Amino acid sequence: MYYVYSLECKDGYYIGCTDNLKNRLLRHKKGYIPATKDRLPIKLDFYIALQNKYKAFEFEKYLKSGSGRAFLNKHFI
Repeated sequence: MYYVYSLECKDGYYIGCTDNLKNRLLRHKKGYIPATKDRLPIKLDFYIALQNKYKAFEFEKYLKSGSGRAFLNKHFI
């Protein structure tokens, strides 16, 4: 499975994608991920599991786009 996830950070939200969500969250919390190390603490907001790797990364890309951000604001935030 591949996971598209959203983290709530001290200054907003972070969207990511991984095939090992538990390990990735641990790495975020320990400050090993450059994109979030200065934005701690983080909290998992939501995740979506997909079987297809390419669909997962495409969905992550969509959520980072303007219309994807609008979708998130309307339905999740």
